[in-house]
Amino acid sequence: MSPLHATLRRHVDAGTVPGAVGLVARGAGVEVAAVGHTDVEGSAPMARDSLFRIASITKPITAAAVLMLVEEGRIGLGDPVAKWLPELAKPMVVRTPASPVDDVVPADRPVTVEDLLSSRTGWGFPDDFALPAVQALFTVQRDGRALQDWPDPDTWLDLLARVPMLDQPGEAWLYGTSSDLQGILVARVSGRTLPDFLAERIFEPLGMRDTAFEVPASKRHRFTSSYAPAEDGTLRLTDTPDGAWSRLPRFHSGGGGLVATADDWLAFGRLLLNAGAAPDGRRLLSATSVSRMTTNHLTAAQRENAGLFLEGQGWGYGGQVDVTPADPWSVPGRYGWVGGTGTTAHIVPATGTVTVLMTQTAMTNPTPTPLMRDFWRVTA
Repeated sequence: MSPLHATLRRHVDAGTVPGAVGLVARGAGVEVAAVGHTDVEGSAPMARDSLFRIASITKPITAAAVLMLVEEGRIGLGDPVAKWLPELAKPMVVRTPASPVDDVVPADRPVTVEDLLSSRTGWGFPDDFALPAVQALFTVQRDGRALQDWPDPDTWLDLLARVPMLDQPGEAWLYGTSSDLQGILVARVSGRTLPDFLAERIFEPLGMRDTAFEVPASKRHRFTSSYAPAEDGTLRLTDTPDGAWSRLPRFHSGGGGLVATADDWLAFGRLLLNAGAAPDGRRLLSATSVSRMTTNHLTAAQRENAGLFLEGQGWGYGGQVDVTPADPWSVPGRYGWVGGTGTTAHIVPATGTVTVLMTQTAMTNPTPTPLMRDFWRVTA
């Protein structure tokens, strides 16, 4: 039994997850461990091609889509997003982060495409969820693991525009909202739905056959059930293979709406490691765009103020970028993110490594789980 398999086995046996798929690719070599079952009943063994709700490891894929439109000259990094998202043309900002939602001032400059990509729009979640503007945002930016409850993108954007920003554009890194705005931006600029754009421009060229915003009946035998930890230590069922992802939702979330396999995210990770070139040589992204995605864009102060989510590390476009070797797995330049449904995926350009962990037990807060940290440690 390999160290990777033993690590996953230990957590499955402890009952924190029904099953897990762990993947580590170093160059052309790939190790995959599939442990446990797709549900707590043990109705099917976990397999390499099991399907998972990948949640926020959707974010890097959406950022790549935005950069494709930048490369085509259809949008610019410095362009105000109000050109395509007119609902955001006149945002208001609370006077201080702790101010009531009716104590506001106008934004001092427009929100730009680069603000969206770097998660510095002024909307999103800080370390303190109790702030009035954050509580107001929670009424619109609901749990991204229950997207079937969200309205259509136009309605959602209109609702968001009524919520005051927590910070002026560009001043602070805030989690979550910017990636969903990116998804709407891609759809409006391209004139396509986000599912169609991603399928044509990313999934099909990379052979990501199972990545989508819904799971057809023919694939549901591979689709895992999803769970959340209950107070008594058991796992509470939150969705089944024939449940929420059996149909396309009204809201196509660029922040967390995809279902995928470990191998599908590996294909995307290898695209980034290969400086934007697909296996057949087609260039999907320029090396410059990949560099922008995987380079930290935050100041030291912005990183420090986002300690709950980033734990002192940086942020590129759509994902975290490690800047300090704070942990054994924190190699400067390591890029990726975690998903609230129990997923994590990273690339390490310095070593040519891709790591992907898929589980179906939700996180209870932004702090990575013990299983995630053990997985990172054993694949470092």
